[in-house]
Amino acid sequence: MLQRLLFGLITVTSLTLVGCANSPQQLSPQPKLTVQLAPIGHGQPVVVRVVDGRRSPVLGTRGGLYPETSAITVQSADLMPKLQAQAEAAVRLLGFTPSPNAMNVPVLTVTLSDLTYQSPKEGVYVTEANIGANFRSDVSSGNRHYSGSYGASLNQRFGMAPNEESNTKLISDVLSDALTRVFKDPKIGQLLSE
Repeated sequence: MLQRLLFGLITVTSLTLVGCANSPQQLSPQPKLTVQLAPIGHGQPVVVRVVDGRRSPVLGTRGGLYPETSAITVQSADLMPKLQAQAEAAVRLLGFTPSPNAMNVPVLTVTLSDLTYQSPKEGVYVTEANIGANFRSDVSSGNRHYSGSYGASLNQRFGMAPNEESNTKLISDVLSDALTRVFKDPKIGQLLSE
């Protein structure tokens, strides 16, 4: 009887400790432009490049009792083709034609410089996260150049630790917001059209 009671107590304690630890998450966000863009081009070719300028695919950790085991990761090989497709779609909406190997045409380089996910370090339970994304644009047209920086952030509070689906949506939303800000910058379209 005592053995069963002890075993039950150990099992409950183990499950409680496991509940406080968060497992790592590998996310696959789906960034999308969130605004219509006014066309100002007339089909001119533009080279569009999207670059991953992050130092690491790890965005941060989910916090909890063992934060070192709860890393959130977004791999470049998964994210960059999606960002490339969205950037090319934005250039088309602006009235230009993405042309991968054109010579002597304007070049737009969009760099993902930062993507972060931070949970408070103190406390056993994950109650909130600060998520941020930053892009840099570089436009070269002839001897003219333009650079801009664009960011978006979100502070999200939770009743319970978010699962992969919830975190994927949050990261997608922040990336979409920051990417949309890139293409809402009127100077990019102006320089590409010259």
